[in-house]
Amino acid sequence: MAIFLPERTASAAQSLTPREIVAELDKYVIGQAKAKRAVAIALRNRTRRQQLPADMADEVTPKNILMIGPTGVGKTEIARRLARLAQSPFIKVEASKFTEVGYVGRDVESMVRDLVELAVDMVRGEKAEEVQEKARAGAEERLLDLLLPPSRPAAPGEDPSAIREQAGRTRERMREALREGRLDDRSVEVETHTSAMPSFEIIAGSSVEEIGVNLKDMMGNMFQGRAKTRRLKVPEALAHLLAEEQAKLVDMESVSRTAVQRVELAGIIFIDEIDKIASRDGMAGGGHGGPDVSREGVQRDILPIVEGTTVNTKYGMVKTDHILFIAAGAFHVSKPSDLIPELQGRFPIRVELEPLTRDDFVRILTEPRNALVKQYVALLGTEDLTVTFTSGAVGRIADFAARVNDATENIGARRLHTVMERLLDELSFEAPDLGGKTVIIDEAYVDRMLADIVRNEDLSRYIL
Repeated sequence: MAIFLPERTASAAQSLTPREIVAELDKYVIGQAKAKRAVAIALRNRTRRQQLPADMADEVTPKNILMIGPTGVGKTEIARRLARLAQSPFIKVEASKFTEVGYVGRDVESMVRDLVELAVDMVRGEKAEEVQEKARAGAEERLLDLLLPPSRPAAPGEDPSAIREQAGRTRERMREALREGRLDDRSVEVETHTSAMPSFEIIAGSSVEEIGVNLKDMMGNMFQGRAKTRRLKVPEALAHLLAEEQAKLVDMESVSRTAVQRVELAGIIFIDEIDKIASRDGMAGGGHGGPDVSREGVQRDILPIVEGTTVNTKYGMVKTDHILFIAAGAFHVSKPSDLIPELQGRFPIRVELEPLTRDDFVRILTEPRNALVKQYVALLGTEDLTVTFTSGAVGRIADFAARVNDATENIGARRLHTVMERLLDELSFEAPDLGGKTVIIDEAYVDRMLADIVRNEDLSRYIL
């Protein structure tokens, strides 16, 4: 018997070949072909696993990936876009947050609990979408009840059916006015519930959820909240009633089960800065105290999650055996071999990402669907200001970003954000007063705004 993912996730993941996955990633991330191939194969292997008999599928573990490369080259973006393609629950965590648990860190199992919370929100949203039409009809009826006075009883000698018919005609006229927005200025009184659940803080640094205790469930109806009547405008009242109707129609037990299943079979956890917990020069465990011991401790805490364990969450027990883990780090100081051997073995696919070049910057500025130049043109377009970048200007921006990265700290594509902000600082400030005009950003404009800063290395360090 083969196993299958929930329908929405399966349809998205199974329909894409590795080549198609890479093509989709190319729309958002420039370069890094090796990393894209690796994640595409890992995602496709999940689809292949689903076609296996159940006993064999249980033995096939995810091929976790370790991305090695400097900051700002696309590691996180590749993982995030992959999760969106597969409609998989995705969370990014920083490995350094798990150091010194109880003081400044977090329990490593919290990454799984957070992933389940995200999956529950995702599935709840899908279910709410499915009942949207029915919920809207119910909310509309409740709002009409609030807008219309109660039907009067029939007087002696009056025909009750005629009164009901008249009330029905009035209700339909009111419904038509509501849908056309003619009642948007009216207000109605709506009963809302305010949460009375007190907040708790655990001294050890973990939240109530992280230690597997759900006090709200334990205390039953003690903290149900109080009813409160609020006066709302019709659109706000309709939105509030719609949310209430959706909540009534969505079966949260089914949502929880589906979310847990989706996490177990399709979840992706991105562990960033894993190099920060790698012990350098083999010092950890060699009898030395201090931070290296803490780093090795964090690795050993993460290890069972990656190997496959069962984590207790408020939505039930979650197995991590088939969650895909993608770890990333710059490894400037430490090396992947500085990780403990057991953890190294759980990341069989190693991918080195290349530093970005000046030509890569030109492509990043213009090619992706969410390219920076397109973003700024759209933002300033909201002020009725037409901004056009010449190809020469884009090249100069890329030149300046590459030069500053070489002269100071190399932060990859993130440098383009600082350069673009500085370049358009004056224009962004003046934009409301320039409505209806057209501004052309050419090489001369770029040189005027950036040349002095780039030329002065001290200024570059502080400003760019």
